Amino acid sequence: ILSPNIDKLAEKGVQFNQAYANVAVCGASRASMLTGIYPGKDYFIDYKTRVDKEKNNIVSFPKLLKDNGYTTISNGKIYHFLDDKWDDWDEVWRPYAFEGPKEIKPIDWWESLWRDYKTKENIESEKSTGKGAAFEIANVKDSVLIDGLLTNKVIRDIKKLKKESSPFFLTAGFISNHFPFIAPKRFWEMYDFDSIQLPSNDSPPSNVPAISISNNGELINGYSGIPKKGDLPVGLSKKLKHGYYATVSYVDHLVGKIINTLKEEKLANNTIIVFVSDHGFNLKEHSQWGKYTSHRISGRVPLIIYDPRNKSTSNSNSLVELVDIYPTLLELLDLKNPKHKLDGKSLVNILKNPSYENKSHIFMKNAKGYTIKTIDFSYTEYLNLKNNRPLIGNMLFDHKNDKDETINLSNDIRYKNVVDSLSSLLQSKYRFNINGL
Repeated sequence: ILSPNIDKLAEKGVQFNQAYANVAVCGASRASMLTGIYPGKDYFIDYKTRVDKEKNNIVSFPKLLKDNGYTTISNGKIYHFLDDKWDDWDEVWRPYAFEGPKEIKPIDWWESLWRDYKTKENIESEKSTGKGAAFEIANVKDSVLIDGLLTNKVIRDIKKLKKESSPFFLTAGFISNHFPFIAPKRFWEMYDFDSIQLPSNDSPPSNVPAISISNNGELINGYSGIPKKGDLPVGLSKKLKHGYYATVSYVDHLVGKIINTLKEEKLANNTIIVFVSDHGFNLKEHSQWGKYTSHRISGRVPLIIYDPRNKSTSNSNSLVELVDIYPTLLELLDLKNPKHKLDGKSLVNILKNPSYENKSHIFMKNAKGYTIKTIDFSYTEYLNLKNNRPLIGNMLFDHKNDKDETINLSNDIRYKNVVDSLSSLLQSKYRFNINGL
């Protein structure tokens, strides 16, 4: 993918090659990251997560920064719901939510109009059926789409905040690369359609339990022109991947505009930048589209941390997870921990020495799947918590030899010790997160 601005940021900072979301779905992942705690049996479950309903007593890191004199501004999609934990911020903003040509009722603020169609056909289709195409080549300027409007707001904020005496925590919550894949035409034209390759691991792994295979509900139920059953045609699959590439390059361009503004306003040398996503995304890997699976491609996220005071600029292969961001920021800013226990571990040692190994494993939860990821293995157990936690099925992938996760080894006798060890770790250390006990 062509992403020169993100690449430059990675060269200046530390890029984490083994970073994982603790839940591979937007609302729950963001809640976990912002509060610094793992998902549990009855909270941080899916996209509908609300921190103010599930863990309102927890002090998020935006709130902690605000309480310590920082101006905090939530631009774009940060919490899934616009009005979740409203008081964490000095200002909350999303395109069209409070003003503009498109009227949004408060109950719909969480949507933030991510289906930002510009063609007449898709606009009319969504109005009449609630569905539009899963991608759109928008013949518009960069600033017209939601992420362009967001970027302009962030740039205005940077110029305004420069004049204030207090430090600031400013977000840019891009909606891309969410379905539908909408980007200005010139970003589509950066890629040759014929050269786009579909993944080699485009069918479910062998020997996996049926519960591990996604039904692609978000794509099938949310968008027009998608077959209800069976594989997508090759041409449509390539077009979706093309759209994903285009949206990445579009966001890269906008990231560049924000970073250039920091330079122009002479703030680049005293501003920490964290570039991160809330989950990964399947582009036909394992026959799946989207996220919310227990596979590596759903959980792995981009993470770059740039601290102008830090001299290290190497990539790190240390295992890290999104709950680590909260304690990392606290240490970088020399702030005290909140009263609640943080499940993450500061990444400052890795920032200083990218070869430093911070932890032996990370924890992920997706629906009924609970995962331990080590450097060499990924182990998942699917549990039915409503029926005394019987094991529905499990998966073990050898990431040293099979990073594409094509063969489930959980029943291979040669890996019995690995399965037993990781199962014991999962059921002991994460017992509370699995069953609340």
